[in-house]
Amino acid sequence: MKKLVLFALTIGLISCDPQTLNSVLSTLPTSTSTPALSNQEVIEGLKEALKVGTTNAVAFTSKTDGFLQNPKIRIPFPPEAEKVRVWAMNNGMKSQVEKFELNLNRTAEKAAGEATTIFVDAIMNMSIQDGFTILKGDSVAATTFLRKNTEANLKQKFSPIIDQKIDEVKLTSYWEPITKAYNTAMTFTGGEKVNTDLKAYVLQKSLDGLFIYVASEESKIRKDPAARVSAILVKVFGQQ
Repeated sequence: MKKLVLFALTIGLISCDPQTLNSVLSTLPTSTSTPALSNQEVIEGLKEALKVGTTNAVAFTSKTDGFLQNPKIRIPFPPEAEKVRVWAMNNGMKSQVEKFELNLNRTAEKAAGEATTIFVDAIMNMSIQDGFTILKGDSVAATTFLRKNTEANLKQKFSPIIDQKIDEVKLTSYWEPITKAYNTAMTFTGGEKVNTDLKAYVLQKSLDGLFIYVASEESKIRKDPAARVSAILVKVFGQQ
């Protein structure tokens, strides 16, 4: 029946004079745009993008040399203790300094490997009222939102993992001889001693490194269709 109606309509249009035909055609729908997204779909897409981003970021940073050989996220000697590093290098402790910096980054790499579940839980439990605001934001808007709203909780949950990995790689065994020698020297020279909170430093730098790569992955998903590895990512980010 539908085919007969369509056929009759087609014949009718063909028989019309050009002016009438143009008038009729102008009333027909011409839009080829995709269906509008709901805010819920946008939120689902943003969470999926962050889930993919954190999973990829963890995989990248947790491999051997993921921090150590990456200039973007390599963890240096604590800046507030740079005078300790200089003093140690000038007093025959170059090997100890190098081993400490190596194990500093190994701690972050090992801790990063435990971060996936923590990040995904934070993402899935994250409340986003207006997904469109974030979707239409800059290339890392979702990552910025995630960090702002979950970093305190992430630190709390990540903290015992950092403790465990510091012990695992024996980081303090490389740190303490350097700072002990320096502080002893300062006792005789009257210089200021150093007392760096090593755990807090590694914790912050580990999260910084992870967020740098989550942001990178988000930007990739927004710009590169090949990075949209699920239907919801294609639907949401394909309409940007």
